[in-house]
Amino acid sequence: MKRYLLFGIVALLGLVVIVSVGAIAYVFLGSSAAASAPISAPTLAAVSTSGTQQFQIVPDQSEVRFTMSELLHGQPNTVIGRTNQVAGSILIDPTKPANSQVGTIRVDARTLVTDSSMRNRIIGRAILQSDQFEYIEFKPTALAGLPQSVALGQPFTFRITGDLTIRSVTHPITFDATVTPVSATQVKGTAAATIQRADYNLVIPSVPSVANVSEDVQLQIDFVATAAGGNTGAAAGASQ
Repeated sequence: MKRYLLFGIVALLGLVVIVSVGAIAYVFLGSSAAASAPISAPTLAAVSTSGTQQFQIVPDQSEVRFTMSELLHGQPNTVIGRTNQVAGSILIDPTKPANSQVGTIRVDARTLVTDSSMRNRIIGRAILQSDQFEYIEFKPTALAGLPQSVALGQPFTFRITGDLTIRSVTHPITFDATVTPVSATQVKGTAAATIQRADYNLVIPSVPSVANVSEDVQLQIDFVATAAGGNTGAAAGASQ
């Protein structure tokens, strides 16, 4: 009886080891899933108000980044992850900026890369679980601090409050944004915010060479957006 019990314990321990090795290999050695499709995001509802113009973010001319700090082999290190797979829309009313809107901003988490292929696999497979949760989404709920008027070539600042979803966890955050109407058919801008890893259950796997990963994660988007059709002359009506 004792012999059978011993065999059972050994077999169970062997199974645990096999599962653990398999899990480690999955995270550190396996490749993450590729993007399932070209990036896109829900568009804003059509607005018939004269003078408004809708713009779509151009992925090839835009970038989303996250920045955090760590100790790598005992030395301070800054980790930057980036992707240009971002989509979204912006509606600008140059005569009544308070009517302006920002649509859902969607980022393909599978395409985020850093300066380390191993780190990329850990981020994709263990932290963001991008095989299962491909997209990170920010759904704006309010804009604050918009100016009374805007002019071509003149940047304006405001705040965008909304719900950020990473994996299946959603929390409200606020981005500080700056947008410049470049021409009648193009706007560019940047927006930044800081989140806490714990709010989104973003746990860093134990890696011998890495320690003291920052709880703060800085998020930033630099974007170029072009006219989505319709009243392409709207932005030209901004105050000169």
